[in-house]
Amino acid sequence: MPGLLEQVNQNGNGLDNVKDDGPTQPPELPVLIVGGGPTGLLSAYMLSKFGIKSLLIEKYPERLAAPKAHALCPRSLEICRQYGLDTNAMRKLGAPREDANRVNFVTNLSGEHIGLLPYERMDSGVLEHTPEMLHNIPQPAFEQFVAKELEHDTNVEIRKNVAYVTSRQVDGQVISTLEERSTKTQWQANLRPVVGERTGMLHWITDPACSGFIIAYDLEANHVLISNFDSKKHPADTWSQDLAQTTVAAAVGQEVPFKVLSYRPWLLSRKVANHYRQGNIFLVGDAAHSFPPTGGLGLNSGIADAHNLAYKIAAVHHGWATSSILKTYEDDRRQIALVDSAQSVKNGKKIFSFLKTLGTAGIDDVEEARRNLHKSIHDPKKQDMIAREVEGQREHFDNLGLHIGYVYGDKETPPHASKFSPKFVPGGRLPHAWVKPRRGAASFKVLPLDVSYVKEFHQDGIRARQFSTLDLLDFDNFTLIVSSHDAWVTRLDQLHKLTQPTGINLRLCSLDEDFEFVFEEQQDMYSKGSGILQGGGLLVRPDQHLLGCVDEKATAEDLALLVLAHLGK
Repeated sequence: MPGLLEQVNQNGNGLDNVKDDGPTQPPELPVLIVGGGPTGLLSAYMLSKFGIKSLLIEKYPERLAAPKAHALCPRSLEICRQYGLDTNAMRKLGAPREDANRVNFVTNLSGEHIGLLPYERMDSGVLEHTPEMLHNIPQPAFEQFVAKELEHDTNVEIRKNVAYVTSRQVDGQVISTLEERSTKTQWQANLRPVVGERTGMLHWITDPACSGFIIAYDLEANHVLISNFDSKKHPADTWSQDLAQTTVAAAVGQEVPFKVLSYRPWLLSRKVANHYRQGNIFLVGDAAHSFPPTGGLGLNSGIADAHNLAYKIAAVHHGWATSSILKTYEDDRRQIALVDSAQSVKNGKKIFSFLKTLGTAGIDDVEEARRNLHKSIHDPKKQDMIAREVEGQREHFDNLGLHIGYVYGDKETPPHASKFSPKFVPGGRLPHAWVKPRRGAASFKVLPLDVSYVKEFHQDGIRARQFSTLDLLDFDNFTLIVSSHDAWVTRLDQLHKLTQPTGINLRLCSLDEDFEFVFEEQQDMYSKGSGILQGGGLLVRPDQHLLGCVDEKATAEDLALLVLAHLGK
């Protein structure tokens, strides 16, 4: 899927040194990535792992320093781990678990406490379902982490201050024209003395003067306040440093020295593109979807987009698949975006219902709204109702089902964002179970996980949780997981011969030679759900999603049909 680049500066002249002895052909490269955010950086990183060169362009000279997204969900961390990013090191950046595992509902940071909920699944029990607990890390820190991995990567060229102008498709090539180009409030303060023991990742502020929420990226450094503004009263062009200072001061609730680093309007919107692909042009991440921040689903959905698309582009580029596999990117990912965006809107409506119960919603006069708020939280008759409203926000802050439970090809909307149960079905992510390598840790291509950040675990518990069934799966292989190597090795050899013209990688991973389950409960889950302990097999795609569940009678031809159909052969 080659692409050509035509580059112009702001005067319309070519950027490169061009000789006068005739026309030149625009430079050719396999992939152009527009946007240097986390999705763009990860796309370049993943494609490089497949040996595919890319040019990544970023419109601005430097990325915005203000933290935006702040949580990498379990699935995003699983994806990073599969591609060799050190998630143990990533956990040393951002907010520690003990500071970030709660959501506080308060009048302001210094004011009265209204309610408390857990922030996502950061309890030790979640590691029964995923090897990676959600981690809070500011988006700029995550971007810098990935960018550092690309610093010496000869497959990736990054150009900043270069804007995408247009593209046209000619004879299977995409010719892109690029141009070189020569409100959220972010502030810095030490809030640990203010919040005291009332730490948390999110603080929902109900004071009408600054209704919104504070994201506590680091209690002793940067924070972001997202506050509702009436655009009729405060048009974006009238915003000022003084307005930002006043709003932040109201949110904090007491005199604390702080410095406003930036402020800007941010329009809450729900958008999902009608199509994710036109020819060889693909929309990924924010280009494909935009969600309200209520749920933290946008960044994580973008990472999963990149994960789904990377191996498919590689499959076509290397000749393993026909271009028909690229159609499955939209088929897989757009439905997930529709579900995530609907959940974000649902969360926003529940928050508005909560504010309505407190008597602050729809009141223009700030002092009147404050009186209503004070009256509501001290009215004995309203305490049960307020408690129910706080409890009603629980789904907003527990999206485990959406994070790891989505099934490609399933058009049904999950009944509840929080509910998760492992599924051995085509399109579902391979269920996680803790495993031990039978031939030493070096036989796995990833580093052992370090779950010592979960203080509840003793050393034996930490050592038991170093590898997952997801670690059996290489990003550039189709993997067949079985219980007996000898029962399947001949069929896999035959499968290699049947698929040899494609050049794809196939790997056999067996319970008797490669791994063993650590916990009996998880082995039972695999025994009851997967059929591998009864002689069957699990055929898994390079993106860790199941391609098929086959019984013990499956032939090499049966497996080949599954693989070749997926590849469009």
